[in-house]
Amino acid sequence: MHFAVTILGNNSAIPSHERFPTAQVVTYEDELFLVDCGEGTQMQLAKYKIRRNKIHHIFISHLHGDHYFGLIGLINSYNLLQRTEPLHLYAPAELESIIWRQLECAATTLHFTLHFHPLGTPSLQPIVDLPHLRISCFPTRHRILCFGFLFEEKPRRRKVIPEKAREWNVPLSFYKNLQQGDDFVSASGAIIPNRELTMPPPRPRKYAYCADTLYDESLIPYVAGCDLVYHEATYLHRDLHRAIERYHSTTVQAATLARKALHNGGKLLIGHFSSRYEQLEDFETECRSIFPETYLALQGATYFIGTPWKARM
Repeated sequence: MHFAVTILGNNSAIPSHERFPTAQVVTYEDELFLVDCGEGTQMQLAKYKIRRNKIHHIFISHLHGDHYFGLIGLINSYNLLQRTEPLHLYAPAELESIIWRQLECAATTLHFTLHFHPLGTPSLQPIVDLPHLRISCFPTRHRILCFGFLFEEKPRRRKVIPEKAREWNVPLSFYKNLQQGDDFVSASGAIIPNRELTMPPPRPRKYAYCADTLYDESLIPYVAGCDLVYHEATYLHRDLHRAIERYHSTTVQAATLARKALHNGGKLLIGHFSSRYEQLEDFETECRSIFPETYLALQGATYFIGTPWKARM
């Protein structure tokens, strides 16, 4: 199943050097999820040919402008394009009144239903439950209320081996039992172990989006075991004092957290780069000295979650 994240913006507060503020699209099967929506997000959606009409869920981590100033523009465009499908918005509670006030001042009546889901839990909390995917939010340590998001694939059923099932005359009506792990009892009374008739399902995959945050080891339980973790690395480590003053992380801090949390092939994606830096190569170099499986979140790139690891520009 297709599970990937596409980067629309990788910069921090001020757009610079052709880098846009934070926004990314998580794709699972045929569903698209927008995570944060900085200025210019809808232009990036168009540039990278992402079907915005497929987006039914938008997640806003916090109310600093570089993470949501593009949202009202996107909502307005949906309305101008006569969208009728409902849109679900997950964000800190204060955003609801901001959005409705903007629409009210423009005398705008939406053609679609906007469902607002306020975030406010101090721990990991499921917020979206789909047939094969669960999405949760968790708190990060920033200057204002801020959340990360965890995308978890649900375990799938075992896969029946058709030739083995036919060999033991397993009726089609029993296949569902096999997928659930049951053994099969043949007509002669022989017990055929489930492992001989099925293959285990793929290991469920996980992606975590850690929004703006200080270095915080309390995030480790939320991201442990993920295939891919996005963690902000606003500053190179020589500017640690700036990171602390502004409640952000450095390269070394992001990589250190990844080293402590990720095992068995987990990978780190870094972004939210400060506009003070024109080149990004040093970000990757500093991180890889601590956690080798670190990659830059490059605009327009799609990173596939799980194995085999690959990225596509």
